[in-house]
Amino acid sequence: MSALEEVLRAEAPRVLSALTRRYGDFDACEDAVQEALLAAAQQWPKDGVPDNPRSWLITVASRRRIEVLRSAAARQRREEAVALEPVPEVAAVDDSLTLLMLCCHPALTAQSQVALTLRAVGGLTTGEIARAFLVPEATIGQRISRAKAKLPGASFSLPPADELPARLAAVLHVLYLIFNEGYTASSGDALHRVELSAEAIRLTRQLHSQLPAEGEVAGLLALMLLTDARRPARATAEGHLVPLPEQDRSLWDAAAIAEGTELVTATLRAAPVGQYQLQAAIAAVHAAARQAEDTDWREILMLYELLEATAPGPMVTLNRIVAVAMVHGATRALAQLDALPFEHYRVNAVRGHLLELAGDAPAAREAYAMAARQTASAPEQHYLQSRADAL
Repeated sequence: MSALEEVLRAEAPRVLSALTRRYGDFDACEDAVQEALLAAAQQWPKDGVPDNPRSWLITVASRRRIEVLRSAAARQRREEAVALEPVPEVAAVDDSLTLLMLCCHPALTAQSQVALTLRAVGGLTTGEIARAFLVPEATIGQRISRAKAKLPGASFSLPPADELPARLAAVLHVLYLIFNEGYTASSGDALHRVELSAEAIRLTRQLHSQLPAEGEVAGLLALMLLTDARRPARATAEGHLVPLPEQDRSLWDAAAIAEGTELVTATLRAAPVGQYQLQAAIAAVHAAARQAEDTDWREILMLYELLEATAPGPMVTLNRIVAVAMVHGATRALAQLDALPFEHYRVNAVRGHLLELAGDAPAAREAYAMAARQTASAPEQHYLQSRADAL
């Protein structure tokens, strides 16, 4: 990313916050900000970056917003009076959080929340979001348009105190979804979509700076750092997936591991325990093992049992079953796996792994091959099929 792109991406949410707080109507303000960003991208390479980029963008976006307001003849006098008033530059801390909360409004679907967050808060263009998720640009554009159309009546202010926990949980869930899609792409030829995982980490780090006492915010940031630290070792030069036990741990990002471990250790001591803190704690146990055989699977199993009690879900149960196999053996784990009430390619991938541990090569080969057929990710297909072929 160029220096100019970094400036525009960093300033976009602050400019949008200032305009929305001043004029209301998130949809129209977001359009005005996009036009200001486009103008900057065209003018600044020739004229140079202004001394105060944010003020420049706010001025240009505000002018565009006023032009649209003036086009409504019935409101012309009122809007001309408003146009004479200066546009305030409001506190970035408060408005960044407010903007995140607005983009994760409960009236929106999860897909719309993700797209709108990346566009309005992350500063990504519609095209960049579309390329990251491997969908047509028109599809992302429609999601963003539908999302903005549902927000005109939404106030640009933090929700009431009794609604804050639920809204913060929605924000964390959206950031978690963005990171996961970047760390393991659900489809396509690439294993990683680094622009998404990097953006999720940036936004979560920003959120943590605003809410340092929120244990789950710290837990999510720690989880992202500890997980992303393994990315350099997750794929071969050809892009083929390398499973955790076979990774070259010397390639892991030691600085990210140290920061993530310190974060999760501190928040577990100081804040009520939540699902992201527990997931981060599991990632920290993996990170502490210098070799795969040094992994403390009993501690991991205990943490997964706590996680399943705190935030039950099919993937949590599936990961707990893997830990059961490492502690109590594949036979017990297979019995629990067979009781799962859902079908997913990861279930068959785990079944193949457990059957291989149990010594049933034909059944393991069949499970791996089925999992390979079920996933849309080319690197995962290659890995699962290679496991089947090896058996």
